[in-house]
Amino acid sequence: MQPKPWPKVPELTAQMARAVAARGPYPLAMRVRDELGELFADAEFAEAFETKGRRGWSPGQLALVTVLQFAENLTDRAAAHRVRYGMDLKYALGLELDDPGFDASVLSEFRTRLVEHGMEEKLIDLLLTTLKERGLVKAGGRQRTDSTRVLAAVRDLNRLELAGETLRAALEALACAAPDWLTQAMPVREWAERYGPRIHSWHPPVSTSKREEMALVYGRDGFALLEAVHAPDGPAWLRELPAVQVLRTIWVQNYHRAATEAGTEVKRRESNDLPPGRLRLASPYDTDARYGLKQGSWWTGYKIHISESCDETDDQDSPTSQATIPGADGPLPRLITGIATTDATVTDAEMTEPVHHMLAARDLLPAEHFLDSGYASAELIVGMKKTFGVTLVTPVLMNSSPQARAGAGFDRTAFTIDWDKRQATCPRGATSTWWSPATLRGTKAIVIKFDKETCRPCPVRGQCTRSKTGGRTLSLQPRELQEVLDSARLQQSDEQWRARYGTRAGVEGTIHQAVAVTGMRRARYLGLQKTHLEHVFSAVALNLIRLDAWWNGHPLDRSRVSHLARLDLSLAA
Repeated sequence: MQPKPWPKVPELTAQMARAVAARGPYPLAMRVRDELGELFADAEFAEAFETKGRRGWSPGQLALVTVLQFAENLTDRAAAHRVRYGMDLKYALGLELDDPGFDASVLSEFRTRLVEHGMEEKLIDLLLTTLKERGLVKAGGRQRTDSTRVLAAVRDLNRLELAGETLRAALEALACAAPDWLTQAMPVREWAERYGPRIHSWHPPVSTSKREEMALVYGRDGFALLEAVHAPDGPAWLRELPAVQVLRTIWVQNYHRAATEAGTEVKRRESNDLPPGRLRLASPYDTDARYGLKQGSWWTGYKIHISESCDETDDQDSPTSQATIPGADGPLPRLITGIATTDATVTDAEMTEPVHHMLAARDLLPAEHFLDSGYASAELIVGMKKTFGVTLVTPVLMNSSPQARAGAGFDRTAFTIDWDKRQATCPRGATSTWWSPATLRGTKAIVIKFDKETCRPCPVRGQCTRSKTGGRTLSLQPRELQEVLDSARLQQSDEQWRARYGTRAGVEGTIHQAVAVTGMRRARYLGLQKTHLEHVFSAVALNLIRLDAWWNGHPLDRSRVSHLARLDLSLAA
């Protein structure tokens, strides 16, 4: 690949494309070429391509095609067809009308090269750099972040299906790689009947005992295959096959062998003997996918975290309040500033710091960051302020003591804490007798106790503690964290704070748009890296769609209103 500037739009292509576009909305692809020009320069992708050999397609142009492919939620074949026949794409790429385009497989090869060279973030970095130069995104201001689940491009498998399908995948790989060896080492005819068809639970054994027996049959067959592959006289390279390595891992996680009087017996691991969810494989075909649980929903796959700018306030969310002239002194378009993809087991709180590191690397840290409570803790609120200078606007978990939950009695806020004297005073005026640092569930804390002789005769003891013999005990976080936590809890009970925090809800609309427009809910590709690359393409596509709306003076479309609601409004007027 020899980097060179994109070709200018041929005159005939421009005439034909504009003639076609005159009959409807101006196409997104043409608007991007007019406004942003050569958005993805070939030189930015030079390290991923050889400098010798047959000349290939421009990687910068392939990047734009891929982004527009996601903007229309097209398959590779459909995207290649659009390049071949679409006037708008020929205009955007600067192609002659008779240009034959490329084969659909070129797009897959392009994505593979990006992943192999660690360039998954390249496209969004290039777009955000261009937009920063134009003042459309900037540091400071406000941003909001939220996450959602992503289903892996594989079936959901229960433990029985996982065992059978994993063994089947290994046999398929060995049948292709070493058919002669497999014929001699294993009972191919018998196993072809058992593992030839895809393993599923449409017609499982009726009884639990028969299902358990089938699981043990899978286990014994799997161990037999692994022993044959790892035999001293067997080809050493067989054990290096990815499918065989996955088989070994899943068998270690789900089975074990025990010595009995009758010999070695294969047993399934009980649920309490399984590895943690973060380590446990969920599919033989996507070894990065994990089982996830969020808000009562189970899935197999990943999570995506989306950050976007949101400098305007809630009362500016209506179309009439938006800037209608690009470049005018009005609200900037809401653009995605960061995308992070993790496996399904990673919690939101674990991603709070990485998200800020990602924004800091792009020089796009906000002054205020709106998050839901899953991202927040006292440590993170303090840490993000100290490390990045970012104020987290987020609700925190309320006091979970029995008194606070019941809304009656004396919870922790009823006690006066003297941090300098290391002493607490109860509502009745009694002071604590014990103050000691401690570690509770792996977190630093301070435990405060009141003397039982003081608490026992207290007339309001029933409103203070449920202990029948001991005194009241308080658990606090270290001073700085506790004061931040108390302040946050006080703020979030204020109506003005709640109205201001309503800004965060807008990111859920962005997630909906990503799912509806680009199909983000279900991954197209296997593996964490390619899934993240897909999410970057989706984010860039959404940014271009939003920029197109902003350039046309319609940054936000009006909300849907039912005919009945419109009638009610007209009567009220």
